[in-house]
Amino acid sequence: MSKVKVSASISIDGFGAGPQPSLENPMGVGGEALGEWAFATRSFQRMHGEDWTFQRTHGKDGGTTGVDDDFFARRFLNMGAWIFGRNMFGPARGPWRDNSWKGSWGDTPPWRAPVFVLTHYPRESIPMQGGTTFHFMTAGISRTLETAAAAANGKDVCIGGIATVQQYLRAGLIDELNLAISPVLLGSGARFLGDIDLVKLGYTCTEHVAGERATHVVLGRHATD
Repeated sequence: MSKVKVSASISIDGFGAGPQPSLENPMGVGGEALGEWAFATRSFQRMHGEDWTFQRTHGKDGGTTGVDDDFFARRFLNMGAWIFGRNMFGPARGPWRDNSWKGSWGDTPPWRAPVFVLTHYPRESIPMQGGTTFHFMTAGISRTLETAAAAANGKDVCIGGIATVQQYLRAGLIDELNLAISPVLLGSGARFLGDIDLVKLGYTCTEHVAGERATHVVLGRHATD
C-alpha cells in the first residue's frame, strides 16, 4: 500500500535549516552540516556521481556502507513522486523572474521521478536529465497530493520543505516521518516541527537506530479518535 512520507535531517536543537537562506546557501547559514552524515555514504555518492562537490573536495572512494548508508538508500525505495515547497526548490520569493533557476541539484537531480512544487505563481514544467520533471502547482496541498499520488502510480509520495511538511502534518496527510538527527547545533534557523504536537496527531516512534554519523528515527501515525 502506498504511503505519504517525509525524509529529512534535523539538528539536535530541532532545526531543519539554518538562518538566512539564499541562492548561495539554500539550506541557510550552516545548514549544509545537517546532511554531512549522508554525503560520505555509498548510496549518496552513487546517486550524485562525479558532479557532487563532496567528491571534488574529499575524494571519491566509493562511499561508506553501514547504518547511515542503509537509511539514506531507504529514502528512495518505492518512491514514485515528490512534493516540494517553493523554498525547497529555491529561496527566491514572489513571481518567477525568469526560467533560469532550476533548483540547486544541477542538470541531473537525484529525484528521478515527477516533483510537484507548491507555489502561488504558475510556471511551465521543467524536464531535467535522469527522469526528474519539476511541475509547478497552484491548486493547494490536497489537490497537489492527489496529482502526485496519481503520478506515483501506486508507489509512495515524499513531502519536502519545512513549511510544506508542517502543512501536511496539520492536515493529517502524512503517514510516516524518517528523521536523521545530525550531531550539530544550529542555534537558529527554521524549526522543523515548529509548535506541532505529534502526540496529538497520533504519531509514535516505531524505530530508532544509531548510525555512524547520525541517529535515525522513524515516526508512524496510528488512528486517532
